Amino acid sequence: MATVPSYIEEGQAIPRENSLIENLMDFSFKRMVTPSMLKILYSVHLLIGLIAAVWCVFTGFQMSTSNGVLALILGVPAMLLWIVYCRIVVELLAGIFRAVQVITNSQS
Repeated sequence: MATVPSYIEEGQAIPRENSLIENLMDFSFKRMVTPSMLKILYSVHLLIGLIAAVWCVFTGFQMSTSNGVLALILGVPAMLLWIVYCRIVVELLAGIFRAVQVITNSQS
């Protein structure tokens, strides 16, 4: 039976990736945690926007039917603008972190 050739020399260990908790407890700040959390931050902000939009619609309907319909009509474009805004901010943050990483790697 043929085996897959090993490209790791004897005595060489594969470096283990640190967990999020280990990176959060790194007080020397050698590793950045925020780039790995951007997906979570984006999701949380989208969820907050959705909750706010639904709350505005329910509050509008509690006041009157016309306020509720107006909140419903304006809530959809407002939510779309919120999604675009959050996406732009997260992409800017990702770009900044990538630029810092490239600069840091080029200086090493």
